[in-house]
Amino acid sequence: MKPITAEQLSNLRESYLEDGKARVVRNALTKNDIASISRVFEAECANPNLFSINLKTMPVTNQEASGRCWIFSAMNVLREIIAKKYGIREFELSQNYVAFYDKLEKANWFMECILAEIDAPLSSENNRFLLETAVGDGGQWNMLVSLVRKYGICPKTAMPETYQSSHTRAMNGILNRRLRKFAADVRKVKPEEREAVKEECLKEIYGLLASCFGMPPVKFTFEYVAKDDDSYHAEYDVTPLDFYREYLKEDLEEYVSVIHGPTADKPYYRLYTVKYLGNVVDGCKVALLNLPLDEFKKAAIDQLKDGNPVWFGCDCGKSGDREKGLWDDQQYDYEHTFDMQLSMTKAEELDTRESAMNHAMVFTGVNLVDGQPTRWKIENSWGEKNANKGYYIASETWFDKYMYVVAVPKKYLSEKALAALNEEPAVLDPWDPFGTLAD
Repeated sequence: MKPITAEQLSNLRESYLEDGKARVVRNALTKNDIASISRVFEAECANPNLFSINLKTMPVTNQEASGRCWIFSAMNVLREIIAKKYGIREFELSQNYVAFYDKLEKANWFMECILAEIDAPLSSENNRFLLETAVGDGGQWNMLVSLVRKYGICPKTAMPETYQSSHTRAMNGILNRRLRKFAADVRKVKPEEREAVKEECLKEIYGLLASCFGMPPVKFTFEYVAKDDDSYHAEYDVTPLDFYREYLKEDLEEYVSVIHGPTADKPYYRLYTVKYLGNVVDGCKVALLNLPLDEFKKAAIDQLKDGNPVWFGCDCGKSGDREKGLWDDQQYDYEHTFDMQLSMTKAEELDTRESAMNHAMVFTGVNLVDGQPTRWKIENSWGEKNANKGYYIASETWFDKYMYVVAVPKKYLSEKALAALNEEPAVLDPWDPFGTLAD
């Protein structure tokens, strides 16, 4: 390892001071943020809020200070299906209901993972990963399907938001402290006593969730107003599972999590899973089908062409302007602002942990020119105060670089892609970038 020498430091200083452009940038940054002086004006002009396929969808929702984007975006997709079937003007599904059971199941999942690693020291790679990540708000599409299949869904009126469900940081801290205590306590008892230690922990966590999120409904009244004639409708004594099976009537097991991961360790037309990634022990396994970019993109476009929104996961932290509502990797030119080499391929960004999925949203439109996409319309879950009343735009080049997963029915996949679904998935390390959670 070589230290920075005094001579190097002197040369670096002299070189910088001789750069007139650097002086201009330095002066500009005393009163402006980096993004504002690096903005490319033409990028906004190249991505107008106009789309050749533009689905009419309901007003955006708001996850507030929580990491439940994957739940909000999934509920936004499912409510459109229900609204279309029953001609409903406007409503929301309860994100809080799904989040309650997600947290309970994740706690159980975490404890089962800890028990599976009990013969390894707490400092082992797997235990360190489990203890560091513990239980958060985020998730993936397969995890959502497991919850809905087991617990169903309900309207937001049956289980509305609470302050804690919308502001989860404090509760998550208490929850994870208790789970880490379990990880320590369960090593102090005999093997035959471990289940009792787990049961006590699960009981306490259920109480924490019920106090913070409220009690999930066992039955509810499904009330709505028809958009055509303003007529009122009500269905009584509906259970959440009834609502999923009888009112949604959508086979979520037909949906596939399709990823685009162009890294050397993930050949295309292969199925992958991630060790210790999940929430419901008796639910469906996380399964990720890796496809080339053109097939990945075509599946999403075909679903939009059929009038159905598309759930997706991306890296929303890259090249985004929340106020203007644009994600575009061409709208900030940091390389020329600072004369730095910053360009990386998508594979390099994944391999070096520069990028990974961290947010889930919904595609509700796309602009096609000669059959090829030029920009995408996005329904977000950050409320309607920003962007175009909460709807955003993504450029085509941003899609190519930072889109990682879409949930699409099998009917939109090629025969070669469908054949891969019959294979046993390759198991990725827990810390693989495709094991990250959208939050």
